[in-house]
Amino acid sequence: MRGSAVPERDPATERDSGTPVYGIAIAAQLVGMPIPTLRLFEDKGLLAPSRSAGGTRRYSDDDIERLRRVVELRDEGVNLAGIGLLLDLQDENRRLRRELESRPGGSSSEAGDQES
Repeated sequence: MRGSAVPERDPATERDSGTPVYGIAIAAQLVGMPIPTLRLFEDKGLLAPSRSAGGTRRYSDDDIERLRRVVELRDEGVNLAGIGLLLDLQDENRRLRRELESRPGGSSSEAGDQES
C-alpha cells in the first residue's frame, strides 16, 4: 500500500520530555485548571517551571505530567502540603529505582526479593 507507510522519526528533531515548550496559558489548558492555580502550585513548591530569558514561565511535558498528578491527588482529597510530600517521595522512589536498575545485574524486582 502506497500511502500507509509510517514516516521514520528523526531523533535529531525529537525533544526530551524535560524541554520547556509550553507557556502558562497552554499548560493551564492542558491540565484543565486556571492560570492562578498553576501560580499557586508554583508558590507552594509543587513544581518549578523553567523561565525564559524574559522571565516567562515555560512548562515541559514532565511539568504537565506532574501537574496532572497534583490534580489527581487534590481530587482524592489530599491537601497541598500532603501533595508536596507525596510528590517528593514518588520522585525519590523513581530516582532510586533508576539507580538500582543501572547497576550491573540490577533490576527493580531485586528490591522486593530482599524484603522478608
